[in-house]
Amino acid sequence: MIKSNNIIEIAKQTIELGGKAIANLANFIDNDFENTVNFIFNSSGRVIITGIGKSAIIANKISATMNSTGTPAIFMHAADAIHGDLGNIQPEDTVICISKSGNTPEIKALVPLIQSYKNTLIAITGNPDSFLGKNADFTLNSFVEKEACPNNLAPTTSTTAQMVIGDALAMCLLNLRNFSSKDFAKYHPGGALGKRLHLKVSALITTNEPAIVKPSTKVKDVIVEISNKRMGATAVIEKNKIVGMVTDGDIRRMLENNDSIASLTAKDIMTIDPKIIDTNTMAIDALKTLENHEITQLLVQDKTKTYVGIIHLHDLIKEGIL
Repeated sequence: MIKSNNIIEIAKQTIELGGKAIANLANFIDNDFENTVNFIFNSSGRVIITGIGKSAIIANKISATMNSTGTPAIFMHAADAIHGDLGNIQPEDTVICISKSGNTPEIKALVPLIQSYKNTLIAITGNPDSFLGKNADFTLNSFVEKEACPNNLAPTTSTTAQMVIGDALAMCLLNLRNFSSKDFAKYHPGGALGKRLHLKVSALITTNEPAIVKPSTKVKDVIVEISNKRMGATAVIEKNKIVGMVTDGDIRRMLENNDSIASLTAKDIMTIDPKIIDTNTMAIDALKTLENHEITQLLVQDKTKTYVGIIHLHDLIKEGIL
């Protein structure tokens, strides 16, 4: 039990207490845990996860984790369950009930109802000898010695332990399903994470008008093209193929080394072997190429080797890839 007036000390003690409680959970991983994972993996139904109070919040989180890692799950509040939400439970579903004590009135009312439906019941409880623990088909022990709360009342360490047990279940199921990063991308299409997993270069270059010059284009016109297209570079195209690239950096170096530019052309200042990627390249791989070569633009071509545009570091930043 934590008793201190020092804020830093309280914070450290809370973290240390939680860490010890989590480490101790490894001692409770037994046959019931393994059987639970195998049962859910082989089940054709969903996982219904329920609880009351703070345990309900943890149940909701575990449900979200399972859904995002390939195990269909539904959160059902224990109080709502006995007032109509039991209709969510289908014959093939597995029910996980979370309760620290395992003896709350709502849990005692809910357990017999689940049993009457003949659904498999899994308990996550800090008290395996409780009503819930004894009536479950499988019992996962989430016991903690004490809460971080100085009165040993507010659910703190115990809810952390419940969540870790749920994470362990989800990760075991993920591995059994051979759940890959491509699978993960299907469930996370939005936001920066989803974009890193599924966004391709082709989706980014559509907004950029290609900057194009010929090897014979005068430097003045090259500068105008770069300025108009606002990509900081232009491709140099001959017979519909990329033969070079001129960047802002090339222009600066040219001005430093030449007093007169009137006779210079794109061919005189271009990079002959520019970095080129395909439209089907993943955006995250385009970023890695930029970083590895310490550049800010890449020329893009399609499968026929036809130039289609430029992707800029700013495009990736704007999309949240970086």
